[in-house]
Amino acid sequence: MLKEKLQHLKIILASGSPRRQNFFHDLDIDFTIDVREIEEVFPAKVLKGPAITDYLAKLKASAFQDLLDNDVLITSDTIVWKDGKAIGKPVDKEDAKKMLQHLSGDLHEVITSVCFTSKTSQYLINDTTKVWFNPLTEAEIDYYLTAYQPFDKAGSYGIQEWIGYIGINRIEGSYFNVMGLPTHLVYKTLLDIADGKIL
Repeated sequence: MLKEKLQHLKIILASGSPRRQNFFHDLDIDFTIDVREIEEVFPAKVLKGPAITDYLAKLKASAFQDLLDNDVLITSDTIVWKDGKAIGKPVDKEDAKKMLQHLSGDLHEVITSVCFTSKTSQYLINDTTKVWFNPLTEAEIDYYLTAYQPFDKAGSYGIQEWIGYIGINRIEGSYFNVMGLPTHLVYKTLLDIADGKIL
């Protein structure tokens, strides 16, 4: 349904994430992938929570200065937010272990922003999901990190993997947002773009 509405537009997904790419396939959208390197830094003392992911999603879009009239560029960023601090991707296995120990037995938030950019304008959305973890043993954390190597994921875990099966006892909000994309909001936004309501 959405595919037909977007026929006059070229959707460009600027993400190397296999999960986000699969979401777009599953939404039955024609799109191309164009990933451009950019240093993902933000003013941590100034920005908090969704303002961080908003900033980074827009920053990623700034690498594209050559958009054409019918292009719609989609960039996004996800962080784990806990105790007033952003948790991104781990630098190594030891860092990943510390992250999971920090999340164990407690509540955190997963925040994703998605930026839609055309040649002349920009539109931004974000979504927050609350996630409660059971207490995790050191053996469980070590097993997960060895078996699944979640080093490309914010917070060092994937809710759709083993750790989610055994460790997460409750969420409040979008499950898919925890995986890296609030698909319900992306779908609605693309419908609005196709109908000429935004961008």
